[in-house]
Formats: sequence, structure tokens, C-alpha cells
Amino acid sequence: MTGSPGDGGLLPRCLDMIFNSIGPFQAKRFVFKLDDKNGVDVQCEVDALLERQKRDAMPVPKTPSGKRQIDPEFADMINVQDHCKVDEVDEDNVYSVFVSYIEIYNNYIYDLLEEAPFEQIKPKWNSCNTPVRNGDFIPPQSKILREDQNHNMYVTGCTEVEVKSTEEAFEVFWRGQKKRRIANTQLNRESSRSHSVFIIKLAQAPLDADGDNVLQEKEQITLSQLSLVDLAGSERTNRTKAEGNRLREAGNINQSLMTLRTCIEVLRENQMYGTNKMVPYRDSKLTHLFKNYFDGEGKVRMIVCVNPKAEDYEESLQVMRFAEMTQEVEVARPVDRPLCGLTPGRRFRNQAFKEELARKLEMRGGPINGETEEQSASEIFLQSFPPLPSCELLDPNDDQTLPKLIEVLEKRHKLRQMLSEEFAKNVLAFKTTLQEFDSSVISKENYIQGKLSEKEKTIAGQKMELERLEKKIKTLEYKIEILEKTATIYEEDKRNLQQELESKSQKLQRQASDKRRLEARLQGMVAETTMKWEKECERRVAAKQLEMQNKLWVKDEKLKQLKAIVTEPKNEKPERPSRERDREKPIQRSVSPSPVPNAPPVRLRHRRSRSAGERWVDHKPPSNLPTDTVMQPHVPHAITVAAASEKALAKCDKYMLTHQELASDGEIETKLIKGDVFKTRGGGQAVQFTEIETLKQESPTGRKRRSSPSNPDPPEDAADSEWTDVETRCSVAVEMRAGSALGPGYQHHAQPKRRKP
Repeated sequence: MTGSPGDGGLLPRCLDMIFNSIGPFQAKRFVFKLDDKNGVDVQCEVDALLERQKRDAMPVPKTPSGKRQIDPEFADMINVQDHCKVDEVDEDNVYSVFVSYIEIYNNYIYDLLEEAPFEQIKPKWNSCNTPVRNGDFIPPQSKILREDQNHNMYVTGCTEVEVKSTEEAFEVFWRGQKKRRIANTQLNRESSRSHSVFIIKLAQAPLDADGDNVLQEKEQITLSQLSLVDLAGSERTNRTKAEGNRLREAGNINQSLMTLRTCIEVLRENQMYGTNKMVPYRDSKLTHLFKNYFDGEGKVRMIVCVNPKAEDYEESLQVMRFAEMTQEVEVARPVDRPLCGLTPGRRFRNQAFKEELARKLEMRGGPINGETEEQSASEIFLQSFPPLPSCELLDPNDDQTLPKLIEVLEKRHKLRQMLSEEFAKNVLAFKTTLQEFDSSVISKENYIQGKLSEKEKTIAGQKMELERLEKKIKTLEYKIEILEKTATIYEEDKRNLQQELESKSQKLQRQASDKRRLEARLQGMVAETTMKWEKECERRVAAKQLEMQNKLWVKDEKLKQLKAIVTEPKNEKPERPSRERDREKPIQRSVSPSPVPNAPPVRLRHRRSRSAGERWVDHKPPSNLPTDTVMQPHVPHAITVAAASEKALAKCDKYMLTHQELASDGEIETKLIKGDVFKTRGGGQAVQFTEIETLKQESPTGRKRRSSPSNPDPPEDAADSEWTDVETRCSVAVEMRAGSALGPGYQHHAQPKRRKP
């Protein structure tokens, strides 16, 4: 900010640029006077002279004088060798520079140029006249931020000094710099504990039409402001080892810098995404003071100082990221209003007139540069007369003095008459010239009035055209804004639709892959189901063939029995064969021809051959009645239960249910329903029934059989007539297990039937 000896910094270079540009056009002191509401008033030369006399009468002047010797402490810093200046400076205006210096310490604003003694931070006292232990302090009286009529922020009651050179301005700055708060930390020997702001105000006002005095119109005054801000660096407590007041200062510094970053981030977001979020300027005095700069009333430039040490890499990285983000923020500046439309070049014409007047006076021998008073016309006229001789009469006989006096007076009278006649002629000629000049002026005025009226009409037309174009521009800007918003909405919709399209395409791809997998699975299931149903059809066809074969065989047996009854002699009684004969000679049964030539052979199975080596669940309901039959259903190593349970089924692999019902002849019929136990996918137990055994008790008198003849050696035909009871011959049951040719769970029972009455 200040630079080093021999190499001036930002502040002296800015001051040197300003005063090199406006040096010959500066107004005298107190011509411009700042008010208390961030405005500028202009005074006449007389009021400014009175203000200067009052300042000179004061014992200690508040404004530094340009004739004072420069302080050697900063003399080398302001010795800038560049001598830069601005080329586009309006020479028909006068300028004046005002400076002020403030600091923002612990989010309070203090005036560094104030003559009041510096107030230290005092602790709060309680009612017992002892300091409060919670660390609360009473800060010194600070300045207040206010907003002027143009919505610009300013510090009320701040000392503003008018300066006329770079030396004076830097001397004021150096006087306030000595009062700025600095402290020693682990990282910096002179660490800034506050943000300092050096404000340079430039007042500009045009000269009047003669180019001699300042135009006394406040509306024509332009006030510009340059604020040079020295921000305190952000600190990490673990590195600075700050405690107490230093820790409180570091917290306020970091908070204000964070608020500045937040404001810039919100401005960037509003600019990039078209939002209208509120920028939190009021969260910190630093951002609140410069609210107008961010809103477009000025330009903001940031200069970043980076320490090349490797230990400060993290801090430098954060600062560079912040600086990079600030480059992307753009604000719209308002259009500068034009100044008054007076004729340019007024100052130089006035200077040329004064120089020409002084030259002519010097040629005539008159006063030069206005040092003596201007002589009147009567004195010049009297000087052209011949001098009067001495009029003293010392001798009464003197006759020469009076004649000489009379002669001189007559000459003067003649000269006076000649001058009077010449004066009258000159007056007449001057009147004639004046009349001609008046007529020419009137004609020129009429011509000028005509031209002015034409120009005014042209200007009015141009103003109307400008208003129309401005309205058109506003309308087009509004349309552009609407189109931009519409384009933003369309782009957002486009992005959403693209995302939706991508998600739907991915969903369709997943559905297509699921469909392919399902089709493959369904094809497998169809093939499996087709194969299963083919086997089932084959099984049913085989079962139907066997059933038809059995029916044909039964009919054949009935026909044979009927034939035997018809052909048997009536006087002979049948004799039942003995048991020994039955054991010696097996009963020959007629076998009916098989209706299906390729029918599978039936394998006779023993009833209890499957019980060996298997664990059974013997389910006997409590409603079963005990029977006195010899053939009782009994399975060794079986678990007998009254109700089927999952615990019992989990321990066995076979299941048998004993079911009793009353037959049509009044006898008890017992059915043994058998099945296989297997585990389900859910972890439970299921039973698949495979066969049924039927046990029935009958009376001997109810059997319909023929007795054999008494002849021990019956003929060959007798074999067909003995024991022709179909029910007795078909008492053997054919059982089929799952997986046989007849299909799973199929069984055929040939039970003895009741004889018809």
C-alpha cells in the first residue's frame, strides 16, 4: 500500500497520478466545501477568502501547508519518478481533492484523523466497582454508517481534509497511519489488527461562461471517490498463537473476510444462474460501507499479496481461489450524466484576453498587471492642456504675469473648443457606429434566433426520437430478458427430458434384458411342461389301457363263470377243495387276452416289504375303534401320533394315516393311506400320498363261491369251474410308486365286491 523508500506503493502512485492530471486546474482552498451529508457545496471567491483568513488566524492549522518541509520519514516513498497523468481532463473545470482515513476494528469504525485523544478498550464494571469476569468490554465511541440521498454509504462525522499536492495528502495519511492498531504475532512483527480505508474524494465543477469564476450551481458539481482498502490478513490461531484481545481481533477479521467472500459468491451466483438472492452486505461494516461498489456505482479491483514460503501454502491457495472467483463477477455500471453545455475553451480564452489587455496597457505606458489604479478620463483630459504659469503677484508694478496668464488661458480655451468640437464629432461618429452595430446585432440576433428555433425543433425531434428509441430499447431489453428466462427454462426442461430419456432408455434396456431372460425361462418352462405333460399323457394312456384290460379280464371271468354255471350238472353239488389240495395244486385262473399288445407287465409287490429300514409316522386319530382282526396294521420303529405335527414329520421320511369308515354291509373298513415326507423350499414339511391299503372284515356266509365236486380227480373242465369267484380271485392289490410307467401316485385296488342278491 505505501511501498518502501525509493519505490512508492499504490497510495503515493495514485496521489501522484491525480495531482499531475489536475495540477494547473485546481480551485483555491475552500471554494469547494463538504457538507455533513456526503455532498459538496461551492462558494464564491469572497467566502473562500474569508475561510482562508480564518484558517490563517488559527494557531495550529488543521490543513498541512505546501510550503512546509516534507517529513524525511516518508520523503523517499512519495518520490515517484513516473510522472503519469491522465490525458482526457476537462480544462474548463476546476478541481479539488479531499482525503479521509478510517479503520474498521472489531467491526467498529474509527476516524484516524480525529484530533481527540485515543480511547483504550475499557472493561465493563459491575455495581461493586469491579471488572466483570466474563470478558465483556466497552469499545470506544465509533462512527456510524449512513446513506445519503443518492443511496451511497458514507461515514458520518468523519474528518475530511482538503489537500493540494501529493506531499500534503501523504502527510495526512502518515499522520493517521501512526494511530492505526498493529500488534506482534508469531507470524508477523507488525500485524494489522484492523482494515484501513484511505478515501480520496475529487470534486469537479465547471467554470462560468466567461471562464473566470466557478459556476455557482450545486447541480453541476460532480463528486468522485477512490477508496484504497488495506485488508487485514486472515489468521489461523494455531499458527499465530493469539490469546485474549489478539484472539478477539482475529475472530472479527476472519468473520469480516468471510462475509466479503459470501457477498461475492452470492453476486456470482445471481449473475450465472439468473437468481435474485439477497446479498448480505449488512453482516459486516466492511461490506456495508462498499455496498455501492458491488451494486455497480463503481469499479472494484483486488490486489493479492502472496507469501512464497512453503509453510503458507494453504493460506496462499485459499487467497488465490478467492481472487479467481472475484474475476468472474461482473456488475453493470450506470451511465455518467453529461455536464452543462457551455462553450468549451472558456479558460484559455479568458487567459488570452487578460494577456492581451496587459500587453496593450504596457504599450501605452499605463499600469502593468493592474499594480496602479486606473486614471480617470478628466485627469487624462487636463494633462493635455498647456501648463499654467506662476500666478503670484509680488510687485504691484508687475505687468507680465497677468498677460502671460491671459495668453495661456486663451490657448486653453481655444484648445478646449477644438477638443469639444472633436469630441462632438467623435460622439456623433460613435453614435452612428453604435446604431450600425445595433442594427447588425439585431439582424444577427434575428438570424441566430431563427437558427436557434430550427436547432430547437431539430433537438426536440431528436429528443422524441431518442425517447422512442429508449422505449424501444427497454422493450427489447424486456423481451431479451423474457427470452433469456424462457431459454433458461427450456434448457432446464431439455436437461430434465434428457435425463428422463436416459433413465427410460436404461429402464427399457433393463426391461428388454428381463424380457429376454423371462422368455428364455418361459421357453425352458414350456419345454419342461411339454415333456411333463407328454409323460403324463403317456401315463394316463397306459393307465387307461390297464383299466380297460382289467375290465375286459373281469368281463371274461364273469362270462366264464356264467358258462360254468350253465354247463354244470344240477344233481351234483360242488365240493370245496381242501386246504391241502390248494396247497398242493395251485389254482389255475383263466387269463384273458391283453387288449394292448405292448402293455407293460405288472409287478406284484408285497405289502410290507417297504417298511424295512425306514422311519414312519403312524397317524392314528383318537376316533379310531379297535378291531379284533388278526391282521393288525403295525409298523416297527414308528412314531405314533394322534395329530400330525411338523416336529414328528421332520424326523421321518414316511407317513401313514389310519382311516376307518363304515361300509355298506355294516362292517368296519380300515384304510391305510401312505405317503412320502419331503422338505419344502420354505423350510417346512410336506406329504405326497403314494398308495392306499384297504383292510375289511367280512362274514364267511356272505361269500359267493362255488363248491367243488366230490370227485377227487376232477376233469380238466372242472378247473375252470372251481373257485370262480372274481372277488376272491382279485383280492390282490397292485401298487404303483412315483416314477413308474403309470405315473406318480397312481394305485389300483381290486377289492372284493359284494355279491349281488
